[in-house]
Amino acid sequence: MTKVVLVATSATSLQGHDTGLWIEELAAPYYEFKRAGYEVVIASPAGGPIPVDKNSMGEGFFTDEAKKFMHDGEAIGQLSHSTKLDSIDFSSGVDAIFCCGGHGTCVDFHDNATLKNAIEIMYAADKVVSAVCHGPMALPQCNKPDGTPLVQGKVVAAFKDSEEIAVALQDKVPFMLESKLREQGAKYESADDWNSKCCVDGKLVTGQNPQSSVACAAAVISILS
Repeated sequence: MTKVVLVATSATSLQGHDTGLWIEELAAPYYEFKRAGYEVVIASPAGGPIPVDKNSMGEGFFTDEAKKFMHDGEAIGQLSHSTKLDSIDFSSGVDAIFCCGGHGTCVDFHDNATLKNAIEIMYAADKVVSAVCHGPMALPQCNKPDGTPLVQGKVVAAFKDSEEIAVALQDKVPFMLESKLREQGAKYESADDWNSKCCVDGKLVTGQNPQSSVACAAAVISILS
């Protein structure tokens, strides 16, 4: 059976700003992958309960898939008892890794040796590496097998600098994601703020914002089919 590991943050606070997982970015891909018949593992750096950013359950953001997820016993069970990232052997049996967003990733994705190692193993083995919104916070630390930045020369999408400024967290994040990816030689592409944009370059799949998570999951399924 095709196996996908969804990675979410364990962080509840970004420099005093309450945060966590943006629930839609896990819920929508979770159901897309389930419908495709995949085994879906929900993992996090610390393991155990994954904090949900309360703003992602606010009016206009709490999507049907997210609502369904929050009332789904099996799904919430996995969210409450997530697998600790370092207990997963990414060199065996995992077909795709999917990094979900939320500003919590700005705390525990961008400088995380376990996540870096997982992504580099998957990339080197020609497996699917995918990330949406702030999920790509995990990518700048990663290198290709030849030691160059993983994103160098790759077409990618991720949370836009203008979107970061729109949510007024530009002074809280460790770096502006779009700027960092460009700095590393990525071919960054985007749609207008808060519109869906998914980029596929080989088996690297990236998305700009919460609006892009379904497109990213669909792209992953397309590659794995």
